Amino acid sequence: MDGTVDTGGDWQLGPRFVARVAGLPTGAVRLLRSPEARRWADEVLTREARLAAEGERVGDLLHGVVGGLADEAARRALLRLRREVFNNRLPADRDAALGLVARLDPAAGDAFGRWLSDRLALAEREAAGADLLAAETARTRAELRRLAAGPRLRDGLLLASPALDAQLDGWLAAPAEGADKRSRKIERSLLAYLYRTACKTSPFSSFTAVALGAFSEAQDAGGALATAGAWTSHPRLNVAVLGRIAQAVVADPARRADLPVTPASGWGRDEERVRYVRRWVTTGEDDTAVTFDTVKDRLFFLRRSGALERMLAFFAERPEPRHGELARLLAADQQVPEAEAEAYLAALLDVGMLQVPCLTVDVHDTDPLDAFRRALRALGREWADRTADALAGAADCLDRYPGAGPAERRALLAALRGHLAGVQRDLGAPPRVPRTVLYEDVVAPAVTGAGPRLRAALSAPLRGIEPLLPAFDLTLPQRLTFKGFFLARHGSGGRCADLLGLINDFHEDFFDQYLSFTAKRSRFDAAGDPVPEENWLGLPQLKALDAARAAFVAGMRARWAASGGGDGGGDGEGDGELVLDEALVAEVAAELAPLPAGPSLYCHHVQLAEPGGAGQDGPLVVLNRAYGGLSFPFSRFTHCLDTGRGPGLAAGLRERAARLAPPGAVFAEVTGGPVSSNLNLHGRLTDYEIVCPGERSSVPPECRIGLEDLVIEHDAAADVLRLRSLRLGVEVVPVYLGYLVPLALPEVPRTLLLLSPTSMAPLDVWGGVPEGLPRGGVTRRPRVRYGRLVLSRRSWSAPATALPPRARGAGDARWFLGWHRWRREQGLPARVFATVSGGDARGATGAKPSYVDFDSPLSLTAFEALVREPGARVVLREALPGEAGPHTAADDGEHVTELAVETVRGPGPAGPAGPEAEGNVP
Repeated sequence: MDGTVDTGGDWQLGPRFVARVAGLPTGAVRLLRSPEARRWADEVLTREARLAAEGERVGDLLHGVVGGLADEAARRALLRLRREVFNNRLPADRDAALGLVARLDPAAGDAFGRWLSDRLALAEREAAGADLLAAETARTRAELRRLAAGPRLRDGLLLASPALDAQLDGWLAAPAEGADKRSRKIERSLLAYLYRTACKTSPFSSFTAVALGAFSEAQDAGGALATAGAWTSHPRLNVAVLGRIAQAVVADPARRADLPVTPASGWGRDEERVRYVRRWVTTGEDDTAVTFDTVKDRLFFLRRSGALERMLAFFAERPEPRHGELARLLAADQQVPEAEAEAYLAALLDVGMLQVPCLTVDVHDTDPLDAFRRALRALGREWADRTADALAGAADCLDRYPGAGPAERRALLAALRGHLAGVQRDLGAPPRVPRTVLYEDVVAPAVTGAGPRLRAALSAPLRGIEPLLPAFDLTLPQRLTFKGFFLARHGSGGRCADLLGLINDFHEDFFDQYLSFTAKRSRFDAAGDPVPEENWLGLPQLKALDAARAAFVAGMRARWAASGGGDGGGDGEGDGELVLDEALVAEVAAELAPLPAGPSLYCHHVQLAEPGGAGQDGPLVVLNRAYGGLSFPFSRFTHCLDTGRGPGLAAGLRERAARLAPPGAVFAEVTGGPVSSNLNLHGRLTDYEIVCPGERSSVPPECRIGLEDLVIEHDAAADVLRLRSLRLGVEVVPVYLGYLVPLALPEVPRTLLLLSPTSMAPLDVWGGVPEGLPRGGVTRRPRVRYGRLVLSRRSWSAPATALPPRARGAGDARWFLGWHRWRREQGLPARVFATVSGGDARGATGAKPSYVDFDSPLSLTAFEALVREPGARVVLREALPGEAGPHTAADDGEHVTELAVETVRGPGPAGPAGPEAEGNVP
């Protein structure tokens, strides 16, 4: 399944989906706006525009009067007046100016008099803005304080920013009037989190809930999604803590003696050496919000010696002796002091030849703390039972956490940290407790309303775009390169039985250097043309991929130019859309044709939006992200999405995976080894698991596939590499079900995934396409659409210096008016997402856009704080879907929602399309 592009076969939308539901309803955002101030700004700007047009006409009349004047003083006065009218400014002495014009030209005097009257009325209306804005800003600040006290925001904030949460009660108790710089900073931070909770859909604690949904034949509400009932909390301990405790146990010689040990799995003899896969663990930083240990592996060799051979013989007699028992046996056999044998075994632990598997967290331990305590009790030692008992306090904190209010949750987190630190102290180790001590997922009740109409609305757009995705796949060049390396070593139709040796040679001889080169590679050259992939082996399929990318860029450039793009024209918000046609998709797909065809599995993150543009039948589908893999929408959440009815979600997904496997093949999970991040925890979703060297597995022995059981063969007819199990006699398709980037995995599992359907395909449709001419320093891109599928939202890009400055001494009303004048000139909608980069812009993350509401002075103030550095640059993207949705209806209102859906394309059987074939479908 390496380097495949879909060219046909049965295509289906998966029967289930996960809805990511924003924690607060959209109504919360509306409460932070100043609608009267917005109406005032619109009225003032409309009058300004009308007066500017009228001023031009009056200016022309004054120009005619000036031309016939002999009185130099009057002439200078009229010229000054003409400039003031042209610039829409009131003259200093209005009566004198009106009298002068009326005396010289009655008709011009009448026109100027009307303009002057209207300009005076505008000045009065402008003056009213200060009080109006002050009143509404005070009201919205009060609303922000009220919303800040709500549990959805506070619960998430407690985990996302403990420092801000600690300041919040004092901030709420203080008067809003006369707030100092520190209070305003708290206000801006709080506002950012509130917008995140109401407008974005990235699951984290109560900021965003997940809900299971199914496309039911019995429901057809036209895509009107709904969820009703209470949301539930599912906290889990940060598994990094358990790693720290396990390290403390192993570091103590007395306790280490009681631990069962095994040799590194997959070891073997190689002439005068013993070879195995050694793993290096780099401990993550404890003071960062998200931390996990990184793991690297590499084939390693030890010289065969009498002590090593005898130790391995002991393991053949007794598979898992305790460390102390093994030291005594080795000391007696080698006739050395027991301390010397202990030191030898400790050295083997350090280099990874010996392992302590019982204290590692398995990917399928969805309750890692409970699994760790059970492992301790299984040791049958008093100190282990004591440690398990001490961890009962931590378990109790986790059990009480879901039902606790904000104050109690804060206390529980403190108690949890205390329990974990105490356990480490009791083990004789300095306490190391990560800043984020637990992670929380929140589940909303099952989403209803997803029927055939919604399935149809999603199916056609997603099916149509998938043939284009391989051109954007970041992992495809690596998969093609691995196949090229294999063919160079083993030839067409070749076979390799030493998979570990192949992987080691691939990395040492080729891949590591290849990665260092590709990491420095720019995607586009100075002319904007795509830079070809590093193709050291001269692979024709990599050349085909380069040609497909070049064809897409050329097609986009042509369509951008034909639409008038690049001339700086258009009115921004009304610029229309750039529509990709079937011809371009077919051209790119034709260039990809040399890539071998095969089955594909995709996960798409989409949002529904109101129909837009001519001829649109049904809602727009906005594609946020697309990547390849099996069961990705569900895997991370299997611990909390099971309803308890039927066989359970994980079992249902595992049954479906077996049906989706290509004929004569099975899916087998690649885990990446012991878990160092909660992102890797999930239920068992495949029947089989590939056990890489140095790993242990919790699945039944008959479902484990060791690396020594696998061979790679080149199927010359299909031109693909196939991984086969000798014991099972079937093709094995590796899949990764965790949420870490595959490049973060150790070497062996990472290489196996080059034979998997895993892919990452970010659709950068504007890459290599020149920007248009700036208008007022701002360049713009239209929305890009393929049928009803939105591939890119409208955007506006500008340096911070092009944004409207706050004039020194200008009041808030003039400042607010300036922002709306700029917004109108650039054609921006009232709501956008801003991504700030460069210039050390404060708060800019590059990957996490910030919501900006031009109708909220509070929002504009927070946005300005992000772009204060002159070197900063901002990209503003339309908020699509907008407030009209459609969203998900909940008990407290409409919630912004993103759907994570699966698709599958043959040639393998896809199984029943309806949810009735699935276990535990709501």
